[in-house]
Amino acid sequence: MNPSSENPLNLAGPGAAPATDSVPEPDSGVARIRFVLIETSLSGNIGAVARAMKNMGLSRMDLVRPRRFPDADALARASGADDLLSNAGVHDDLAAALAGCRLVVGTSARLRSVQWPQLDPHQCAGLLLDEARGGDVALVLGRESSGLTNDELGACHYLAHIPSVAAFSSLNIAAAAQVFAYEIRRTALERGGSSTPSASAPARDDLAGADEMEGFYAHLTSTLTAIGFADPAQSSKLGRRLRRLFNRARPDRTELNILRGMLSAAQGRKHPDRFRR
Repeated sequence: MNPSSENPLNLAGPGAAPATDSVPEPDSGVARIRFVLIETSLSGNIGAVARAMKNMGLSRMDLVRPRRFPDADALARASGADDLLSNAGVHDDLAAALAGCRLVVGTSARLRSVQWPQLDPHQCAGLLLDEARGGDVALVLGRESSGLTNDELGACHYLAHIPSVAAFSSLNIAAAAQVFAYEIRRTALERGGSSTPSASAPARDDLAGADEMEGFYAHLTSTLTAIGFADPAQSSKLGRRLRRLFNRARPDRTELNILRGMLSAAQGRKHPDRFRR
């Protein structure tokens, strides 16, 4: 499978409308929201998510290592959202699926012991729309059976949780997608398709994308190991905490370049003599 590849099969039927035709609020940021599905085991669920998205005016789907896709089950469950399936990106890893995203929100059926900033679906929708004014954003849905791993959660700025009953909290992935898609559309309609952010929206441009942050985290890990600060065999918890720290800070590209320059200096790639006049 080729990272960031387009879907190899064109499943759209004759006369199917392009995905962008399903977005009724062109100025609201909806077109820059992507739903990312990780290792979906049942292709029918992919089709059902596509249907839920198109019902609510969303058009961008990305898939990470789907077990089977595309196939007839996905097409049947899509029930007319064939264009979303044919335009879906298929990726080998989450980093590729999130390339260029300035904000990433993960989803979970349970509240995690790891203290990640958490949102309900309505808060999630408002934040995604606010941030989509400045570029692409993503909502990540995990595996049907086990959700997101801690490493995948580490790629997210926030965790969104649907407050279902504790005794039976797990939703089908398409049902969860429908809840989030509905909240996004409802919030966009309440705003009237306006590009004006909410009062709490941060006005920050040129934020580092998810792929750039992954490059930084790899550089950070290698540097901490090289200088003897971190034991690579026992540093997973440290890595998650550092990700939380920098995900809260959300550096822009210039700030990220400064940080990486510092790491390079710590590794001995830069020499103080270069400042002598």
